[in-house]
Amino acid sequence: MPALLGPDTPFPPLEHALEDPPGLLAVGADLSIERLRMAYARGIFPWYLPGEPILWWSPDPRMVLFTDRFAPSRSLRKKLRQIERNPAVDVRVDTAFDEVMRACAAPRSDERPATWITVPMQRAYREWHRRGEVHSVETWIDGKLAGGLYGVALGRMFYGESMFTRAADASKIALAYLVRFLRRHGVDMIDCQQDTRHLASLGGTVIPRAEFERLIVKSARMPDLPWRSGRLRPDGEIVDLDAPYAAADSG
Repeated sequence: MPALLGPDTPFPPLEHALEDPPGLLAVGADLSIERLRMAYARGIFPWYLPGEPILWWSPDPRMVLFTDRFAPSRSLRKKLRQIERNPAVDVRVDTAFDEVMRACAAPRSDERPATWITVPMQRAYREWHRRGEVHSVETWIDGKLAGGLYGVALGRMFYGESMFTRAADASKIALAYLVRFLRRHGVDMIDCQQDTRHLASLGGTVIPRAEFERLIVKSARMPDLPWRSGRLRPDGEIVDLDAPYAAADSG
């Protein structure tokens, strides 16, 4: 049985997570910022469907993307080179967080209409965003939001939550620029939570849960990254939205 959490119950050790369903650690508690921060700092995340209690997970093994192993396809690399000199394509940080989260929460198909990004989850992460620890990276094309992602940032660690796209490769472009920002500031790893073929194709890999826990303990306690709202340049620097767009942006 997973641990049952009350308002003040701490999370159990990660090795108490179930093997079936794999990674389920605990049930209950709430989505307060304090509870969420406590969870992510230990590599635990909430994931549940509407009508279910809050379920807390810590899978073993854990899918991660080491930033120095990001492996975009040849076509994506070509597209990234092209957009560096194309002012019609703009990558931004934290300029449309609510819209990014709503897009990530939208049903992906008629066969899978339910979303784990429930209304309470959206409410909790919006509040966490306002406190400066949840961020969106957005791809804009011709002034319209075309794709993006959001995730949790604690210290020198980024926990990816979800992505969406309305144009070919728009979410992958946002991820590529996020990787550049993180590498610029010494972040080694993005948590991807679940092992998926899509993430594996971009360089994601699985590591034992014990190794993941060891890596995040130090990273989550380090000083926060210089997140702010603005344009994310190809060299990984965030600048004001009204900063001149020039080929020199590519560094």
